[in-house]
Amino acid sequence: MEFKPHPYQQYCLDRILEQKKVGLFLDMGLGKTVVTLSAVLELKYMRFQVNRVLVVAPKKVAEGTWNKEAAKWDHTQMLRLSNVLGTAKQRVKALEADADIYIINRDNVVWITEYYKQDWPFDMVVLDESSSFKNPAAKRFKAMARVSPRINRLVELTGTPSPNGLEDLWSQIYLLDQGERLEKRFSQYRMRYFVPDRRGAYGQVYTYKLIDGAEETIMKRISDICVSMKAEDYIELPDLIEHTIPVVLSPAEMKTYREMEREMIIDLPDEAEISATSAAALSGKLLQLANGAVYDETHSYHEIHSAKIEAFLELIESLQGKPAIVFYSFQHDRDRLLLALGKHCKGLRVRYLSDPQDETDWNEGKIDILLAHPASCGYGLNLQEGGNHVIWFGLTWAYELYVQANDRLHRQGQTEKVIVHHLVCVGTRDEDVVKALALKDKAQGYVIESLKARIKDVKEGKM
Repeated sequence: MEFKPHPYQQYCLDRILEQKKVGLFLDMGLGKTVVTLSAVLELKYMRFQVNRVLVVAPKKVAEGTWNKEAAKWDHTQMLRLSNVLGTAKQRVKALEADADIYIINRDNVVWITEYYKQDWPFDMVVLDESSSFKNPAAKRFKAMARVSPRINRLVELTGTPSPNGLEDLWSQIYLLDQGERLEKRFSQYRMRYFVPDRRGAYGQVYTYKLIDGAEETIMKRISDICVSMKAEDYIELPDLIEHTIPVVLSPAEMKTYREMEREMIIDLPDEAEISATSAAALSGKLLQLANGAVYDETHSYHEIHSAKIEAFLELIESLQGKPAIVFYSFQHDRDRLLLALGKHCKGLRVRYLSDPQDETDWNEGKIDILLAHPASCGYGLNLQEGGNHVIWFGLTWAYELYVQANDRLHRQGQTEKVIVHHLVCVGTRDEDVVKALALKDKAQGYVIESLKARIKDVKEGKM
């Protein structure tokens, strides 16, 4: 296929060619991968400015997306790609291969920096989904920061550079400029642009908020090295329609749910002591209950109710054979869905996403129901050719994962309206997640606040 870049794509391509360190903060579907491949091709074979290129990507993207994109376009088919995946022995062999681009899973960033130590051989690095490096305390960020001064060209790609607020920007910008624009240390950045927001019982700060005017200042300071574009400004996509399906538990099922919810909550310390860790653990248990099953101490699961499974099967029946991607939260969700589909929908071709072939088969119409965890499907996969229905069986607190997962279908090349179905168990933690997602970047704080409200109601006998 011939690549004829849109004006905005040509602009991004020119920025990579002319600017050694740049962040392309582009919405999903704007063609970040083909733009970057085109830049690598010109920089290596026409301008002779790079030799070895390393792409760091999420696992599923590293396994197939870059190879498929390079093979898709006429001008990039000449590029030689080596996937640095698998065991340590396999990774070393892939690094020794004669290639133009080496693609590694982000979880192996520490390994590759330690493998090369002072002999870092990559003069150009591409961080695909640079938001993976948003945590300045993470080992992968620290490893990349150590080699960053040895990287001549660095390109950061993401559609969500600050999924949880502008605190997430610092580490990504630091890798580009070593702290020139947003302070040398994260603590200095936070001290300059943020003030404490929510605190715990003993004064510990849970969250920070921007000071007045800080956002405008931050954006101005990074505007020379970052390109930010929204899909709606450059491509015309079909509508995305959200459809909420209330799942009502029977009185007996709700009684069981409430008893288990109360048992979990009553063992907690006073609500003022709820930390982010305990909030996440309890929320996970309550979401399991809402989905209909819960793990015990041995990691065996016990079914509490089948209401959401039944609502799911009714939805599948109403689709009349139209393909759908189904996002689940827990392994027992997947297991129960597979059992239910096998029993009640024997004519449907069901699979769960596990390797790049599943992406190909879905787009070729060989799969009717594709089960996927949002964390394994959130980046890079192009699934818009296989269908237009998304079903959230289990909801996620992570707004970034939620948006990225939906955008696997709602992206350039989609020809039909994308319908996102949410199965929401009434009167349960599901409803809190829906509200949190509506708050977008404030969702993480809402996890704790909504849990405290629920704990208070339970302890006061209102639930």
